[in-house]
Amino acid sequence: MVKVSVDGVTLAESNDTVVVEGNHYFNPDSLADRSLFTASDTSTVCPWKGTASYYNLQLPDGRVVPDVAWYYPNPKDAAKNITGYVAFYKNKVTIQ
Repeated sequence: MVKVSVDGVTLAESNDTVVVEGNHYFNPDSLADRSLFTASDTSTVCPWKGTASYYNLQLPDGRVVPDVAWYYPNPKDAAKNITGYVAFYKNKVTIQ
């Protein structure tokens, strides 16, 4: 089981992540509480995966963690297996 959290708040957990370039990508159904995530204006481009969109995290105590996670809504063919799957920045969360 791979679990992602911030200050004790579980964000995602799954026995079935997809590992790409050392990052665990979680099926969106693995997110513990989707209401904690809000769309970010940030996007980046990977040459082989395509354009990534980002989520900000709104913690229950009101703190916001900007761009805590990313996903590929419409990846290139080489990354179709992670369409919509969510990965987290290792320096912004605890992954265990």
